[in-house]
Amino acid sequence: MDGPSGTGKSTVSRRLAAAVGAAYLDTGATYRAATLAALRAGLDGSASAEQLVAAANGACIESGTDPDGPTIRLDGDDVAAEIRGGAVTAFVSAVSALPEVRDRLVAAQRAVITAALATHGGIVVEGRDIGTVVAPDAPLKVYLTASDEVRAARRGRQDARAGRGGDVATVLADVRRRDRLDSTRAVSPLHRATDALLVDTDELSAEAVLAELLRLVSERGLLS
Repeated sequence: MDGPSGTGKSTVSRRLAAAVGAAYLDTGATYRAATLAALRAGLDGSASAEQLVAAANGACIESGTDPDGPTIRLDGDDVAAEIRGGAVTAFVSAVSALPEVRDRLVAAQRAVITAALATHGGIVVEGRDIGTVVAPDAPLKVYLTASDEVRAARRGRQDARAGRGGDVATVLADVRRRDRLDSTRAVSPLHRATDALLVDTDELSAEAVLAELLRLVSERGLLS
């Protein structure tokens, strides 16, 4: 499941995994954890690529795959809430664009996928390069999309529920900034895989998107 932020990837990916009894992996959380590792090391935008890679790749990042309670740990700490903060959000595109960081995390993500297939029989993986890089042979690839304004409104509501402030204009500007950075980076840019099915979520509720995804899963014969 690929697509930019605010398309509903996390919500529907978790619900889909729970509905079909599969494992779940949020790859974006791993990049956010790596970014938090760099911030905890006292690094910022003025740091060299070598410093950022050393901090990010020197950290122990662990992803839990239960869709009803996914976890992300950094050096043993539960950082699920902290990685969604403004400091990480502002810096994650820069850290995730580093080839050495992506190489290490993609390898870790593939290991999680392999383990989940062996133990659960299936996994729903969400991110920005799943269909193109992480799992190019996946039997079903979906690319979620929505307008900038709709995505910004969703992000704003999500932030408000989590107690994070931010006016609509600021959130919209951040959504567009992330899109630009993620789609133009040299390594694993955000784009739709040629064989990914496009689902526009502009006018769809999470329940409607989930229903469409379940239909696609069934159509592909992926339910045991």
